Amino acid sequence: MLLTLIAFVVALGLLIAVHEWGHYRMAVARGVRVLRFSIGFGKTIARFKPARQRPGQDTEFVIGAIPFGGYVKMLDEREAPVDEALRHQAFNTQPLASRALIVAAGPVANLLLAVLLYALVNWIGVQEPRALLAPPVAGSLADKAGLQGGELVRQAAPAGEALAPVASFESLRWVLTRAALDGQDLVLEVSRGADGRGRELTLPLSTLATRDPDAALFRAIGIVSPLSSPTVGEVMPGGAAERAGLQQGDVVRRVGDVPVHDGQQLRELIRASGASGPPPASPWLIERDGRALTLQVRPDAHEDKGRPVGRIGAYVGSQPEMVLVRRGAADGLWAGVVRVVEVSGLSLRLLGRMLVGELSLRNLSGPIAIADYAGKSASLGLTYYLAFLAFISVSLGVLNLLPLPVLDGGHLMYYLWEAVTGRPVGGVWMERLQYVGMSLLLAMMAIAMYNDIVTRLG
Repeated sequence: MLLTLIAFVVALGLLIAVHEWGHYRMAVARGVRVLRFSIGFGKTIARFKPARQRPGQDTEFVIGAIPFGGYVKMLDEREAPVDEALRHQAFNTQPLASRALIVAAGPVANLLLAVLLYALVNWIGVQEPRALLAPPVAGSLADKAGLQGGELVRQAAPAGEALAPVASFESLRWVLTRAALDGQDLVLEVSRGADGRGRELTLPLSTLATRDPDAALFRAIGIVSPLSSPTVGEVMPGGAAERAGLQQGDVVRRVGDVPVHDGQQLRELIRASGASGPPPASPWLIERDGRALTLQVRPDAHEDKGRPVGRIGAYVGSQPEMVLVRRGAADGLWAGVVRVVEVSGLSLRLLGRMLVGELSLRNLSGPIAIADYAGKSASLGLTYYLAFLAFISVSLGVLNLLPLPVLDGGHLMYYLWEAVTGRPVGGVWMERLQYVGMSLLLAMMAIAMYNDIVTRLG
């Protein structure tokens, strides 16, 4: 809990500070006087004013008690009278291009930070599962395409595009997600066995009935997890595994008449045992310390999102084979740029599909989910936390560029209107648009909070 809180506060503080620094630095560069640079709102808990200011500046730096946001207050005749000698430094007197640059600099700073963070992850390197496939879900697209499990995915690309190397299973999931959301078929080059000879096959992702990027999507595709040993991990007290006599380290070789080769396959067999009523007992052939044993195992009945499933009360599957994914200086930086472009495009497509009803609003996440992800990524190590920060920084940059009146993108829309018509948006219209924008933003926040709460209660 403490790690989650610290990771969340650090993430929030860093991303807000960088966003506001973008506004501040561009304002200074364009000759606008900045009165206050605040991280947080509400009661001031710390403030300072540097003895040596930038030329023409007299900025107070503040930390507020409420950390959810920040602002840069500039000299502006619309907010308070401005001395005639300082009027040339007021924001509202600046050329249209300068005002647009100052507003856009905040989101752009978040996107540039994400590039740097992704580049750092690429330079440091991260251990990820090798792209060795587990047996596919029965009846899934991968199953029908002829995948059996044990194949190594070497390259992949949407149909009609040049194949690109797949560095890890996480890279494969990213390619699968993008292709599925875009409704594109995906071509895989896979190899199996020691000869390493590759063959190509196509996953018809365009035929998928679902487009929500969740567990159900990957189950429909059939590629859920990398290949792993069907080993029993930690056994929970009072669960079906303990009652049957299963122990940590047992390797499951057969469930009933079905040979077991992979941890994901074993999890699917356990889940499916409860699909038609109370799970029956079945003989499990296990290997323990080199000896073969047969145990009668009856999974417990549970519900997962309204569907009956079986569970045994134990972690199933060992850690898959890992590979270090690392890039050189120039390659890592370019890969960071590419990832920011890809994540930005994917985020915009997801938001667009939510607006037109093609994608469920359940995909919106709020601060509770973000805090949870922050804690989990921090517990996994530095590179995972940096990747989490990069993703959230991209999301913050994209969100602020949306054409909602209360966001930076809304102000850019005002300036576009001014550039086209030669006159600014009127005060009455500005007030109405601000009200509409705030209402939409509050509605999005309410839905995200509701999703967070329902997910955790469910």
